Amino acid sequence: MKGVLLVNLGSPDSPTAKDVKPYLDEFLMDERVIDVPKLLRNILVRGIILQTRPKKSAEAYSKIWWEEGSPLIVLSERFTDKLREQTKLPVALGMRYGSMTIKNALQELKNKGVVEVLLVPLYPHYAMSSYETVVVKALEVKDAFFPELKITTLPAFYKNTDYIRVLSDSIKEGLKDFEYDHILFSYHGIPERHIRKSDPTKFHCKIDGSCCHTNSVAHHTCYRHQCYKMTELVRTQMNLPEDKVSVSFQSRLPNDPWLKPYTDFEFERFPKEGKKKLAVVTPAFVADCLETLEEIAMEGKHQFMEAGGEAYKHIPCLNDNDAWVSLMAQWIDSWEKDGVLPHY
Repeated sequence: MKGVLLVNLGSPDSPTAKDVKPYLDEFLMDERVIDVPKLLRNILVRGIILQTRPKKSAEAYSKIWWEEGSPLIVLSERFTDKLREQTKLPVALGMRYGSMTIKNALQELKNKGVVEVLLVPLYPHYAMSSYETVVVKALEVKDAFFPELKITTLPAFYKNTDYIRVLSDSIKEGLKDFEYDHILFSYHGIPERHIRKSDPTKFHCKIDGSCCHTNSVAHHTCYRHQCYKMTELVRTQMNLPEDKVSVSFQSRLPNDPWLKPYTDFEFERFPKEGKKKLAVVTPAFVADCLETLEEIAMEGKHQFMEAGGEAYKHIPCLNDNDAWVSLMAQWIDSWEKDGVLPHY
């Protein structure tokens, strides 16, 4: 029997420092998130960051927490429930970090008789700190506890034609009745060194503005290229003028060069250039989470308006959008029947 394992980022169990601290510890101690030697990572995370960050993060989570729980978890569960209605295969939901573990999700599938699993990292783009760490963790858990299972992984779908259509339609819906000067595609930020580490050629990715537009095998694992490519495809699908759309990267840590331009700098810059009615899309995520709901929808709006902006709208992620659910069901059915994974 075949089955499906959906995996997203995860969440603390509650918006309290007590629950946020172990969640952040697991997240930040991941060698694909903070990629420094383990001893140094241990000092940095447990000796410095976790001394103050849990309280601040708990306050941020408290702003966006729903009565049903963590928005990311609730939205992922809604998506999963809808998906189960559209496919006959067993579908389990796990998280890379937190109490909804990949191990428990695989156990759920095994208990239903599943021997072949389609692993679906719920990230449109490839990055070592998101897509890659999900795949590596799932295979580690499989080898340790479920060696009899076979796992096939859904590829990054950032330029899949059907996905671009679904995303574009969702953005169009979000823009209804909103008059904008500019649309900012704000992607999750990563350190520049992650781009170079993920380059299989070890020479193509220079982050100089040209390499992302020069065809290379490196693009299969280049997060920066994939973000710009997705933006261009959506812009074309929506028939938007080039000067109405731009890309930025959010959520960086200090003391390291991260992908630029920085989203918070753009919030300050736009009003000075006369772009005072801003729509913000966050397409690195398929479900709204702390980064989108607090950092962009709340803090971003405050920063933009304080800088002289006049109107601001955050466009929701796809979440449990019916067209997105149907597309995932199509991908699953294609894999189940013919072993075919979505193509670009």
